[in-house]
Amino acid sequence: MIVDRIQAHLEAIYGLECGQRASAFVVGPADAKALGGTGRAEEELLVSEEEDALSVALYFSPQLLERLGRFEHLPAAKLMGRMLGSYCELAEGVSHFVYLLQVGAQTRRVSLLELETQAEVDKFAICVLARWADGERWARELLTRLFDRVSFRSGLSVAEAWRYAEANRVAKRYCSRLLRQVAERRLEPFLAELRRSYRLGAQAKLQYFARAA
Repeated sequence: MIVDRIQAHLEAIYGLECGQRASAFVVGPADAKALGGTGRAEEELLVSEEEDALSVALYFSPQLLERLGRFEHLPAAKLMGRMLGSYCELAEGVSHFVYLLQVGAQTRRVSLLELETQAEVDKFAICVLARWADGERWARELLTRLFDRVSFRSGLSVAEAWRYAEANRVAKRYCSRLLRQVAERRLEPFLAELRRSYRLGAQAKLQYFARAA
């Protein structure tokens, strides 16, 4: 399943082993609604907390899974051209799942802004690495498509609109700094930087991401 492929890519990028497969937590529309899903997006991470335990589920719309399922046999690099938007929606959900598990293992809390910002970086990283051979040209195109040619869905609250816009702004600053390593074809430093920033926590991560190039 493509969900497992994306998770494997993220774990390889960040040197992680989650122990849980995101695909095992995917639920359909009815279950998502019962768990509090809004139904406004094609991807939602559903989380509920009871005492010291977290319950987690992932919702991907049937349409999203069907679109990507038709091309599941293709390498990720091919999907970048045909289905970049859909691929990134799926990657965002998997990113949320993986990051939440990592934070949970550290027994610390995570803000929605931190979760969203890391997902923006994860989408950039996984797509750059899928087409690493295309170098800086692809990375710059991707930066524009992910962070400049964006629109936010209607119906968001003021707080939600601010969070998505802020995550976009902060992640763009960080990903712009990564372009130099892509241009110089420095794969190991590129990965080392991603892994270091991934392990920063909470406000330290957001401040580090937001630094100017």
